[in-house]
Amino acid sequence: MKFIEENCGVFGIYSKTECVNDIYQGLDFLQHRGQEYCGISTFDEGINHITHHGRVTNRFTAEELRSLKGTWGIGHVSLRDRQPMKWLTRAGEISLAFSGNVINAGELMEDMMKRGKSFYKGYDIEVISKIIIEEGNIINGISALSEKVKGSYSLVILTGKGIYASRDIYGFRPLILGGNSESYAVSSESRPMQNMDMEILRDVAPGEIVLINDKGFQTVEQLDSPRRAHCAFEWAYTASIDSIVDGVYVQEARSNLGESLAQRDIDEGNVVADIVAPVPMSGVGHALGYHKRSGINYQDVFLYNRYADRSYTQITQVAREKMAKRKLSVLPYVKGKSVILCDDSIVRGTQILNKVKDLKKAGAKEVHVRIACPPLMHPCKFGISTRSEGELLARKYLDTGDITTMEQLTDLEAWTARTIGADSVKFNTMDAFVESLLIPRGNLCLQCFDGVPPCKL
Repeated sequence: MKFIEENCGVFGIYSKTECVNDIYQGLDFLQHRGQEYCGISTFDEGINHITHHGRVTNRFTAEELRSLKGTWGIGHVSLRDRQPMKWLTRAGEISLAFSGNVINAGELMEDMMKRGKSFYKGYDIEVISKIIIEEGNIINGISALSEKVKGSYSLVILTGKGIYASRDIYGFRPLILGGNSESYAVSSESRPMQNMDMEILRDVAPGEIVLINDKGFQTVEQLDSPRRAHCAFEWAYTASIDSIVDGVYVQEARSNLGESLAQRDIDEGNVVADIVAPVPMSGVGHALGYHKRSGINYQDVFLYNRYADRSYTQITQVAREKMAKRKLSVLPYVKGKSVILCDDSIVRGTQILNKVKDLKKAGAKEVHVRIACPPLMHPCKFGISTRSEGELLARKYLDTGDITTMEQLTDLEAWTARTIGADSVKFNTMDAFVESLLIPRGNLCLQCFDGVPPCKL
């Protein structure tokens, strides 16, 4: 199976004044979406362009930022490759960045190479760029993506005319518009706008192509959208808790997920605990929701190292385990306590096993794990970095098929508890999960849970 990552966060701005510092700040607010690479392109009688390996605040020097002249530009944070990518085309210079995953990139590359096209490393952004460039026109090129690309993309393209922003026809990856009296912006999340004194205006519609220039936002094309298929994992994990994605507050969705877990415990009446706690940081909203519904005291049991990266988004298992150890240390307060431990999901199971082990070693009397998502049963094809069924803990228990009954779910939960050393484990059911997100089931991509692709692959 192809090595898949979330391809991570994009930001663009058209301003009345020099824009590079706004792009720099916007990318910093999106850094949770990818920490391996970062890049900025601006336009000033041509495209100025710099990319780096590492975080935006650590890598860009003051001299580099001064060199990125211009009043409009784009930026990117990534796990996998350097973006934006700059091209000299017959229509002039352009620079592109995207978030998503091109499932059929290999097939598209093979076809283009037969026609004489060359590739540097075969990154998805190269494939997307060459499809657009072949059309000779940005709008026609983005339209061609909807016909040729299987997968997901939220895209920003820097040109001399302004910034083009577009979202695939299913709306897998988020893309949001905002602005103020000085500037117009587009971003993978609303978080940069909220923290940069901008008003959140709306989401880019699936299949919409928007031109951002001195006139503001203009819809230059609206492609047919068969259905919406927003990635449910955005609200459970990927997005920052202070963001609003497709009209839903991430904080509210996570609180709802935690509340539904608590309600299940209340209904089943089989857990009494001293405290409810999160696995920071993605478990915080879920734990607060559990606390709200159950009335059990909320208390941190881990000290979070704010200088560590997200362990889930590390490239290798060794890197993930090292980052997990750097990220959290146990607070001695847990000694003698029965703990409800909330987290977003269990993927491979290594990290939650270590967290349970750490709490027990520190003297916790009981550890009951509560997971906001249903069991992850299938690798994501549209962006999140699970790569094969063999890596998924739930799949190791259930070799074939999917969980379709409550009996199957409770059997899996008991097995998972034994595997990770917890006193109990519970997941949200699919129905409770969807209800908590406040979005109709038919508008969500749930393929990693139920194995049903939202579109023809």
